[in-house]
Amino acid sequence: MKLNLGLQYLILSIVLGITLELTLCATKLAADESASQPSDHTETISVPLPSTTAEARARSKLLYETIRGSLQVMHRDFFDDEEAHAIPSASLQDVFDELAGVYSVEVKWLIVDTDVLNVDHLAENEFERLAVTALKSGKPHFESTAANRYRFAGPIRLASQCLKCHVKRRNSTETRTAGLLISMPLAAQTK
Repeated sequence: MKLNLGLQYLILSIVLGITLELTLCATKLAADESASQPSDHTETISVPLPSTTAEARARSKLLYETIRGSLQVMHRDFFDDEEAHAIPSASLQDVFDELAGVYSVEVKWLIVDTDVLNVDHLAENEFERLAVTALKSGKPHFESTAANRYRFAGPIRLASQCLKCHVKRRNSTETRTAGLLISMPLAAQTK
């Protein structure tokens, strides 16, 4: 049975929302073990900033795998070659905006070795340029901590079936790479 596009995106939004809520609940419970009553899921969860690079790295890896996995499932289950509509990575921008507005977590797609489909995905600063170089070379991730901000970049594999949209003038079906950037503030360190 083929679901209409609106219903597909509704289901995806619900799955992503549940995943994000579970991730943030787990983080909140780990950070505040003294919580004796379950939280009211209708209100925004207050998540303390990570206090160490290791904690920020763990959160970033969890977010990366959640978003990467969701993107792969969207392409597999919801993308229809016969019908033109928004590409799944663009659909996630609403999720990214919510993460930035509520949790100060910035998420951005990064062009590594694909066509420029959206200029907002070009590397804009030194960290992003270094991340492109690292991901192009096959590194599993790239990270940096500076000015109480942790930044993480992970690869998004673009297999041959992805290239018809992401690499318009390709001359091979060799797998390409895009990137996912995650940036979050660290709690101020006291000396």
